[in-house]
Amino acid sequence: MGDFWVFGYGSLMWRPGFAHVETRRARLMGFRRSLCIRSWVHRGTEQRPGLVLGLDRGGSCVGLAFRVPGDLRDEVVAYLRDRELVTSVYLERQLTIQFDGGGKAEAVCYIADRKHHQYAGNLDAAHAAEIVTGAVGQSGRNEDYVLSTVEHLRALGIRDHWLEDVARLVGK
Repeated sequence: MGDFWVFGYGSLMWRPGFAHVETRRARLMGFRRSLCIRSWVHRGTEQRPGLVLGLDRGGSCVGLAFRVPGDLRDEVVAYLRDRELVTSVYLERQLTIQFDGGGKAEAVCYIADRKHHQYAGNLDAAHAAEIVTGAVGQSGRNEDYVLSTVEHLRALGIRDHWLEDVARLVGK
């Protein structure tokens, strides 16, 4: 099999954790980056869930696409499934991405499963910030996750106005 692409929209962008031979900025149409997943392990608890990122329907999302050599397909897909599908809140899909500067490719993407009990829905920035504030899980404070994500996106030259609004409200 030939090389394949993986689309990252959150921590995969700055911490992919798998071998790849090329990284390109890309856009996924029809999905947006959103704090739409309840976290009760890494950024919250079942009694006080936090929120983590998912790709939710609507809009578009700028992220990074990683080209993976075909001979690493089984290894990389197994790694991604271990990382992304722990509670089955994400669905693995092959979706078309558009590269900056032109061109398209099919990429492995992990989108939010709207039927899963961890799906938090389409929240406005104020409600998302309210949920994030004070939530703490095994990986630390939920506020730190949001602020760090916005910082990483800015370093990559990627603007996400909704997430920046959440971060501004959390930072108050």
